[in-house]
Amino acid sequence: MIPSIHKAGSNTPGAIGYLYRTGRGHEAHTDPHLIASLDGLAPDPACDPNTTFKQLADYLDLPVQAIDPAERPARHVWHCSVRAAPEDPHLADAQWADIARRIVHATGIAPDGDDAACRWIAVRHADDHIHILATKVRQDGTKPRDSYSYKRAQTEARRIEADYGLRRVTPGDGTAAKRPTRAETEKAHRTGRARTPREQLRTIARTVVAVSTSTEEYLHLLAGSGVHVEVLRFPSGDIRGYKVALDGDTNAAGEPIWFSGSTLAPDLSYPQIRDRLTAAEPTAAAGPGTRRTDPWHQATAAIERIPHHLDGTDDKASQAHIAAFAEALDALPITAPVNLRPQLREAALAFERASRSRIAADHQHARALRGAIRAIARQPTTSDGTGLVMFLDAAILAVIAIQRWHTARHHDQQVTAAHHTLIELQTVYDHAAAAPLTALTHRTPAQPTVERWNHLIQQAVPTHAEQILAAPVWPALAATLTDAETAGHDPTRLLHQAADQRALTDARSPAHVLIWRLQRLAQRPVPSPLAQAAMARSTLTARRTPPAASTTPTPTGRSDVNHQHRHR
Repeated sequence: MIPSIHKAGSNTPGAIGYLYRTGRGHEAHTDPHLIASLDGLAPDPACDPNTTFKQLADYLDLPVQAIDPAERPARHVWHCSVRAAPEDPHLADAQWADIARRIVHATGIAPDGDDAACRWIAVRHADDHIHILATKVRQDGTKPRDSYSYKRAQTEARRIEADYGLRRVTPGDGTAAKRPTRAETEKAHRTGRARTPREQLRTIARTVVAVSTSTEEYLHLLAGSGVHVEVLRFPSGDIRGYKVALDGDTNAAGEPIWFSGSTLAPDLSYPQIRDRLTAAEPTAAAGPGTRRTDPWHQATAAIERIPHHLDGTDDKASQAHIAAFAEALDALPITAPVNLRPQLREAALAFERASRSRIAADHQHARALRGAIRAIARQPTTSDGTGLVMFLDAAILAVIAIQRWHTARHHDQQVTAAHHTLIELQTVYDHAAAAPLTALTHRTPAQPTVERWNHLIQQAVPTHAEQILAAPVWPALAATLTDAETAGHDPTRLLHQAADQRALTDARSPAHVLIWRLQRLAQRPVPSPLAQAAMARSTLTARRTPPAASTTPTPTGRSDVNHQHRHR
């Protein structure tokens, strides 16, 4: 159940008119009627045809009109909507009336037993929500104690959910992006937009900042993305902020409707963007004769290290890696195949909530990932799409680690957002990986070679060998090992390296993970014979040395989370 306290108004009859009107522009208002009021004496225009909106407004405004005009608040109309979740049971009018009384009590508008409280009414005009309207002058002429009414309403809503057996909404931490207003949502519906301008601008801004290398480039690219941009400056000429408007989104006077960066999302304010881009290290240009590194491989390698970073003790560094990962997801739709872009956008939108917490990010970290993402944005995907598939495979394990990190810190909304992201990424991975895996399967090596790889898997990855060999993509993994050997690599060493990069326990399919890790490792230059001998000696020594017992305490609930999130 979500209570939303709207911006205070000054026109009581106009607010009442909105609550009771039906028809065009008010299609959701199916049966508007009064269900409760302060004293039960408020007239109801829905039940009495002789009652006008003005008469109901006069009932509410009586305490306002009774005080000195100089003392009347400029905006005296308090408006709160309370909406149930789609899956919640149908509530009767009496139940909604009880909910309204609890909300006005919790917010300080009309405490229980207070005969001098503010006058209020509750109108129900649809099955799933009500509107509460009050005038913010108490009947004794004083002001109500309604400070922090939004937080108090949210707290009471959590109690109401428990008492009525409704869907339990995850408590927020103040870092979520601002929701579109009712007016914005209704206007979007009228104009045929799938999303409100605020939401569209947020997506555009997040995508642009993910590929920008400076604040100047950010503002320049934003202006070229179908967005009006106005830069705000201090008297000194320094930039203090910016605001944006979507092309074609205007008010009644035909003027653009502006949104500041901070009203789109907390991390899209100018100071936040400046800090992120200032901390990003520019990618050095490759000199003549320098071997160019595939940015997809760089990005994948950086994402594979995210779980390791999150296991550390520096929460600010961990938050920086999570923020950089969000930028990676925001940038993916730019270069991905057209058929995958909608799903990738959904994954990025889902993760947006998981990318912020009350922990401030130290953006000096995660430079490698940011640099690789900016390089990817300027380079299309490989023709067979393997670069994107490798990236997605690593991203899925990274999201599981991020979800675990948020769980350990009780970031409930972020945990939910990460879970939704995981579902989206798994879906898009399955689509993206289908063609490359089919191509590999068609090149399955001869049976003696397959038997040799079978034996190698049992030796190198004994814990997961049975699952790997039974996987439908086992022939593709055998083909990958053959390709690596043909390229001059030592398959045994390469397989150990792929398996040791990160534990396969979280993987839904260890075989899938190994395929893409081997593919990426096999693209590196083949070590010289001298280097291979040195690596063999190092590996042998490592295997003979017993591992030290870990003394690092496991965060509370870690074992349960590990068990719950083995999705890949």
